[in-house]
Amino acid sequence: MRSPGFLRPAWPARERLPAAVRRGLLRALPNGWRDAVFQVFLWGLADLLYEGVRGLVTGRGTVAMANAQSVVAIERSLGIFWEPDVQHLVVGDHGLIVAANWLYVNAQFTVNAVFLAVLYAYRNEIFYFVRNMFFVAMGIALVVHLAIPVAPPRMFPQLGFVDTVRQVARINQDSGAISLFVNPYAAVPSMHMCFALLVGVTGWRLVRRPWLRALLLAYPVLILVIVVITANHFLLDAVAGAVTALLAAMAAQYVMARMRPAAWAWSLNPGHPAPATAESR
Repeated sequence: MRSPGFLRPAWPARERLPAAVRRGLLRALPNGWRDAVFQVFLWGLADLLYEGVRGLVTGRGTVAMANAQSVVAIERSLGIFWEPDVQHLVVGDHGLIVAANWLYVNAQFTVNAVFLAVLYAYRNEIFYFVRNMFFVAMGIALVVHLAIPVAPPRMFPQLGFVDTVRQVARINQDSGAISLFVNPYAAVPSMHMCFALLVGVTGWRLVRRPWLRALLLAYPVLILVIVVITANHFLLDAVAGAVTALLAAMAAQYVMARMRPAAWAWSLNPGHPAPATAESR
């Protein structure tokens, strides 16, 4: 007995979908929708844990400010305390500062999300390796942020720093709804720098067009300039971010890939998704 029409599934059967649509779904979801949903869930969980550190560092402002002063002292001893001078070279250029502020606030999430989505759809065979690098980097940062909170340069106007995001963009990162998503004492390591290197170097290894390779390598350099001229990171913060990226890559290569080589190893076989179920990722 056939079911009444109003009880039939609204979603068309797979074989009824146009060939172009089926090819598009296969390309976008090479391991099926369950795996795609599972990856989104993992990223949401990782971000929730990472952002949750903010509540644990509340009340440690004095320690964070003292640690930042130590960073300044180290840079001065090395002769690389250049950040105030670099910022003052450009802080009078309103258009440049507006662009830098926008990139600082938006580029990290946007670029990371687009890059990972493209990897998932078009280079699925290495997506899980890159995902693991990001997760390890976030884990390292979480531990360091808890153990060694460090205030950013923007909290030191007495040293000549200007909080451009607050004074020009009128965005207060330390109060209101935004503060729920910003750890004010997470300057070390710079995750802007860490993620930019993971994206830039990974992309550089994958593409072949010279102009695109140059663009990808320029991205971390651009992020370094942005975090300095917006007074959100010291140079040593960026160095710590680079070290974090290196440690994350090594962990993904020499630890995690050996745990599940079929699914988590770096593989350059375009068009071949990693063979594993969503639940085993």
